[in-house]
Amino acid sequence: MDLQHGNLLSDVPTGAPDEIFQSLLERTGLKIERIISNGQASPPGFWYDSAEDEWVLLLSGSAGLECEGDTAPRVMRPGDWLHLPAHCRHRVAWTDAATPTVWLAVHCRPA
Repeated sequence: MDLQHGNLLSDVPTGAPDEIFQSLLERTGLKIERIISNGQASPPGFWYDSAEDEWVLLLSGSAGLECEGDTAPRVMRPGDWLHLPAHCRHRVAWTDAATPTVWLAVHCRPA
């Protein structure tokens, strides 16, 4: 039996010029990853549009997420989570520039 373990809040890189995506577990139809943001945002006019569901939990830092049709970004703080159904167009409006923003993202097949 190959047990794996770790701490989502350890070894968090700071000041990286790009977001960091670290795969924690992948199986058919499932991907769990840690995402680290250091002040990054989606490029102007860019929208994520995934064929999979995505569930995100903000662990540290803060961020603003926009879903298509929103009038303002949804402010995310530690402990906040959001389910983004497949093809829910969304973007990262901003992430905390002073403190790393650490996300736990779970991607799975839509129901």
